[in-house]
Amino acid sequence: MAKLLDEQFMREALREATKALEAGELPSGAVIVHAGKMIGRAHTQVRLLKDPTAHAVMIALTQAATALESPLLRKTVLYATIEPCAMCVGAMLAAQVDHLIFGTPDARHGACGSVVNLAGNERLNRRLEITRGVLAKECEEVLQDYVDGHKR
Repeated sequence: MAKLLDEQFMREALREATKALEAGELPSGAVIVHAGKMIGRAHTQVRLLKDPTAHAVMIALTQAATALESPLLRKTVLYATIEPCAMCVGAMLAAQVDHLIFGTPDARHGACGSVVNLAGNERLNRRLEITRGVLAKECEEVLQDYVDGHKR
């Protein structure tokens, strides 16, 4: 049952990633769930907003904090199509997100083990529970579509 729910919410994150791809942005999507309900969903909008912090995870965190009327997002699960970067993981730790589920690793910027492991750093006072590889193939395909489109 949990696997089916994880796939369902990751598909929602993939819908967001597709919106980013269609807008010429890095196709990253994020969804935040609390008590079985989506309370944040976003896609990367760095170019659109001309804001280097407008990553899907950052925008979704802001939406979720607004929905819960709190900067603390305890008992939430964040679904991301791509392994989050250090900025996004730092924000998740500050917000006290409980669980991160992501689709595909990011060998250039990933902060959950690919480049660094900020999410599990024992020197920090918080850690994230992490599940990797949910709908990995689909997440990687959307990212590859972006890479292929930028080779031309």
